[in-house]
Amino acid sequence: MIDFKPSINFWHDFKSNQIAGMWLFLGSRRSLQMVRPSILQLVFWGILGGCANSLFSWLSSGRIGEFNSQGLISYALWPFIALIVGIFLSQRVNNPRLMLVPALLWLVLDTHIMLFQCLIQYLGDLDYLPYILYDYIPTLFIILFVWQSLAVVWVFSRELKWPWWERALIMLATLFTLVVWQMSVKDQPIWKVDEQPPSFAEDAFYAQPNLLNKALENIEFGEFAQTHWYFMGVAGASYQDVFQSEIQRIKEQFDTRFGTYGRSIALVNHPATRLEMPIASRTSMEMALRRIGQQMNRESDVLFLYMTSHGLPNEFEMENAPLDLAQVDPKWLRDTLDASGIRWRVIVISSCYSGSFVSALQNENTLVITASAADRQSFGCSNEADYTYFGRAFFDEAMREQSTLKDAFAQAKETVAKWESAQGFEPSEPQWVIGKNMELMLPQLEQRLFPPATTVAQSAVPAAP
Repeated sequence: MIDFKPSINFWHDFKSNQIAGMWLFLGSRRSLQMVRPSILQLVFWGILGGCANSLFSWLSSGRIGEFNSQGLISYALWPFIALIVGIFLSQRVNNPRLMLVPALLWLVLDTHIMLFQCLIQYLGDLDYLPYILYDYIPTLFIILFVWQSLAVVWVFSRELKWPWWERALIMLATLFTLVVWQMSVKDQPIWKVDEQPPSFAEDAFYAQPNLLNKALENIEFGEFAQTHWYFMGVAGASYQDVFQSEIQRIKEQFDTRFGTYGRSIALVNHPATRLEMPIASRTSMEMALRRIGQQMNRESDVLFLYMTSHGLPNEFEMENAPLDLAQVDPKWLRDTLDASGIRWRVIVISSCYSGSFVSALQNENTLVITASAADRQSFGCSNEADYTYFGRAFFDEAMREQSTLKDAFAQAKETVAKWESAQGFEPSEPQWVIGKNMELMLPQLEQRLFPPATTVAQSAVPAAP
């Protein structure tokens, strides 16, 4: 016979029910000794559970979309079923107070599990979780959801001493219902985002040729007998904001601090820039490199090419749905650079497995820097970030503090390693490979990129009257 303790006051009952939920999570019958059922507690925990599920649905939707009342009704189905089960059990054992217990325990456990999932989802959105966990999080969420209902059945079946076949039958029926419900509820989340097929608007379609031509025409000649740096930035994937943000910030940094204004171009895949900037594709990259090769003094000028996106071994992702873009591979990039006639090259690639590009791109006149080794991933690709890990460490920090690219890379590599270690990520191991001629030439080229402090100070002194 289940003997429930009498209600004392709201907050005391609230605390007891929290403890009961923890014991329920462990599948312990002690939860039935701690629970204090009442209509007020059932309503209150129902509101808390609805709010927690709404918050999780909102975070899972990317914090966009609209509230979907049908999703909330779908959620309320389970505590309603638990309430019906409670009515049946209370009549079976002749204990009226048992009527509210299954629904109350389910709501308590569900609320705590949802708050835990909200925390995991939020940390995942901020890219604070070890990368290896992302593949297992959806499975973990499903297991937690299934267990919170099976735990109620398990505890009651043991306490009421049901025969083994009855326990097995009810557990299987519950599991089957959970699976069916889980498959259907995906179509009715509490916070719903109306999925629309990607589109490329007509005005953007016709604007793109003009944007590319204008950007190419704005690339100026290099002055004779002087060293100039040319900057080209490529943001490959359109579905994450960080790549577009990173390229625009770094281009501005090069134009204002490193003197590439009039000698820079950004190719960006992002829905927000289709009417403002040329998109990134193999065609636009080839045309931009050819234009830079024509305009620069090939003996003394140098190209700084920065590419940022997702990647696979021997593949840099180019994506701008619904356009079907060809991917950039090491051989194509090397052949395109060679065809442009650009002699001095500094190539920086920020993507997973970007080290796989090194062997194809290296030559005596080239410095190749990658955010990761050929068999490693890089990190920091989230919509909330302004830079990837490597982009922030190298451009936003190291190149503002150091006066050579080698020192900037060494600082950035150390900084990235600290960030990855703190997050439990596998080290990305950024790469630096420099050719013989470039190693001799780089200090001279860097005098233009990093003017000596004395020169800057002298140029700031006004001429005597």
